[in-house]
Amino acid sequence: MPIRVRRIRRVRPSRAFLAVPAAMAALSTALLPSAGARADPAPRESRPVHSYADAIRESVWVDTGLDGDGDGRSDRVAADIVRPREPAAAGRRIPVVMDASPYYSCCGRGNESQKKTYDADGDPVGFPLFYDNYFVPRGYAFVAVDLAGTNRSDGCDDVGGRSDIRSAKAVVDWLNGRARGYTTRTGEQRARATGWSTGRVGMIGKSWDGTIANGVAATGVEGLETIVPIGAISSWYDYFHSQGAPLYDADPSWLSDYVASSDARYRCGAVQDRIAAGAPYSGDWTRVWSERNYLPDASKVKASVFVVHGQQDLNVRADQFGQWWDALAAHGVERKIWLSQTGHVDPFDFRRGDWVRTLHRWFDHYLLGYDNGIDREPVADIERAPDRWSTDRIWPPRATGTVTLRPGPGAVPGVGTLGRTPAAPGSTERFTDDPALGETDWAASIDTPTPAKAGFVTRPLTRALRLSGPSKVTVTATPSTRTAHLTAVLVDLGPDTIRDYAAAGEGITTLTERSCWGADTTGDSSCFRETRARTVDVGHTVVSRGWADLGTWADPREGHPLTPGRAYTLTLRLAAADHVVPAGHRLALIVGGTDKGLLDPPSTTPTLILDLARTSARLPLVGGAAAFAQATRGIAAVRPAPALPPPAGAGVPPRAGHPIPSGALR
Repeated sequence: MPIRVRRIRRVRPSRAFLAVPAAMAALSTALLPSAGARADPAPRESRPVHSYADAIRESVWVDTGLDGDGDGRSDRVAADIVRPREPAAAGRRIPVVMDASPYYSCCGRGNESQKKTYDADGDPVGFPLFYDNYFVPRGYAFVAVDLAGTNRSDGCDDVGGRSDIRSAKAVVDWLNGRARGYTTRTGEQRARATGWSTGRVGMIGKSWDGTIANGVAATGVEGLETIVPIGAISSWYDYFHSQGAPLYDADPSWLSDYVASSDARYRCGAVQDRIAAGAPYSGDWTRVWSERNYLPDASKVKASVFVVHGQQDLNVRADQFGQWWDALAAHGVERKIWLSQTGHVDPFDFRRGDWVRTLHRWFDHYLLGYDNGIDREPVADIERAPDRWSTDRIWPPRATGTVTLRPGPGAVPGVGTLGRTPAAPGSTERFTDDPALGETDWAASIDTPTPAKAGFVTRPLTRALRLSGPSKVTVTATPSTRTAHLTAVLVDLGPDTIRDYAAAGEGITTLTERSCWGADTTGDSSCFRETRARTVDVGHTVVSRGWADLGTWADPREGHPLTPGRAYTLTLRLAAADHVVPAGHRLALIVGGTDKGLLDPPSTTPTLILDLARTSARLPLVGGAAAFAQATRGIAAVRPAPALPPPAGAGVPPRAGHPIPSGALR
C-alpha cells in the first residue's frame, strides 16, 4: 500500500528573489498582471527577465579528493557554468540546475546529440539541451559537469561507482562552500560559488546522467533539493544481469572506455580491469555491484524525486524505476512519476510542451520555494495510448491488490489457461529453449502449440483490467541440463495501436520543423527539432518482463550448477508496469527460455518441465481479486480480432547484438 510521503522542508523565497532590479523593470512589465488586477501575495512562477546573451559563462575545476588515475594529484572535475549577470551585479544569490554527464564530448546529449562547445580560450559557449536557454533567463544557473575521466575532467570513470558519484557530489559541495574549486585544471587560483549560489541544487538527466542524480541523492548530500532522473539506473547489477542471467554484453568495463577522454583511456586501463574482474559474467553478486547499488541508501535521500521512464525501455529497463520508486516510498520520500509508452526517450521528445511547463513549476517549487501547488497535484501521469495520458493521485492506486493467478493445462497441449483455480497435482507443460525466438514470437503463436514456450491465457475479458506495479512469477521447473535460463512475460492479447518502441527512435519520429524554448546566442540555439509519435498496429502488447538463471534458485546472488531431472522452484521479478487490458482482450502469461535480443543464452539447450500445481503469478491488479473475477465472468462483449504479426524487430532493443552500441546508455 502507498504510504504518506515525507514532506520536504520548503524554503520561502528570500527578498532577493522577490526584488526585480530597476534595470529589468521594463522587461518584466509585460509579464506582470495588468493594471487593476490583484497581484499575488507571493510569486508563483519565475519569469524570463534576465539576459541570456549577457550571462556569465565560466569553467571551474572542483577537487574531488580522489586520485583515480594514480598520478599523485587529487582529481579535479570540470564544471561549465552559465548564470545570469544581473543577480550577481545586485549581490543576489540564485539556485542551480545541474546535469552531470559522461557524454558531453564523446557522444552528445539529447535527440540531436549535442556536445559542449568552447571558444579559442577554452571558455564555454554552447551547452547541450534547453536547460540553460530556458532557466538562466528565469534566474537559475545551469551547471554541466564532466564526470571524472571524461571530457576536461581528471580521474577515471568507473561506471556508476565511487568516482562517478564523488565527482558529481563534489560540485554540489562546492556550490555550498564545502569543497575547493579552481579557475583552471592545474592552477591554484581559487573559485568560489558562495557569492552567487544559494546552495540549492536540482540535478536532472537522462540515462547515465539520471543515474548519477540517483547516486548523488543516495549520499544524502546537503543542498541537493530535488532530482529528475529520466530513464535512469538504480542498481547497475540489474542493468547487466537479471537474477544471475546475463543481459546483452554483461561486462561494464567497456562503458568506461566508451566515454573516457583520450588521456583517461591511456591512464585508466587498471581501473577498467578491476571493474571487469569484479563483475563476473556468471552474474554472481560482488562488491562491484554493491558499490553501484543505490537502493539500500534510499533512506538517506533528502531530495524530492521526479521519476520519468519509458515502460518499453529495453535499454534501461523498467525494473530500474520500479525498485527505486518502492525504495523511496518505503522511506517517505516526496516523489512524482511520468510513465510513457516509449523506449529510452526524453520527455522533451515525446511530450514537449507539458514537460517544459511541468519541469519549470517543479524547479520553481523546490529550488525557489514558490508555492505553486505542484506538490499537491496527482503524483502520476501515465501514457495510455500514443499522446493520450491519464493521472493518478497516488501510484500505484490505493485500490491495487496482489492477486495470485494459476496456470492450468488447456484442451490443446502447450496452450494453457490462466485463472484463480490451481492446477491438479501432476499437471505439467514443457518447452525447449530456442535462442532464435523471443517474447514477440511466443506471443504471436500463443494459440498454437510450439516447442519453445509454455503459454497460459485468460478468457476474453468482459471488463477492462488494470495492472499497476511490479509482478512476480514463481515457477517450479525440472531442467534436462546443468544450466538453464528462464523468461516470464505478461502479454495483452488483442489489437491495438501503440508507439513503435522497437523501431528507430523508440516511439518517436524526428521532424525537420523546430520549436524554440528560451533565449539564444550565436553559439547556443534554443530551437530543437520537433517530433511526433511513431505508431504501429499490433495484435499483442508485452506488458512486463522478467528473466532469471534457474541456478540462482537458492540464492539470487550466487548461481550453482543444476542437477538434471531435479525440480527447482524460483521466483522471477517482473518489472513494474501500468497497463489497462481492454474488454475483449485476453491476458497471457508466457514462460520460455532465452528471450532473443534481450537475454544471452545459457551454455546448453535445456528442455524444462513446468509443474503447474507449483507455478503461479502474483499480479498487482487495481480492484484486486474482485476486479479479476468481474473481468473474467461470462462471455466478453467484444471478441478479440485476429492477431496481427509483430512489427519488424519488435521486442529487440536497438542495441541488441552490438558489443559497443552507438546508443549505449544515452
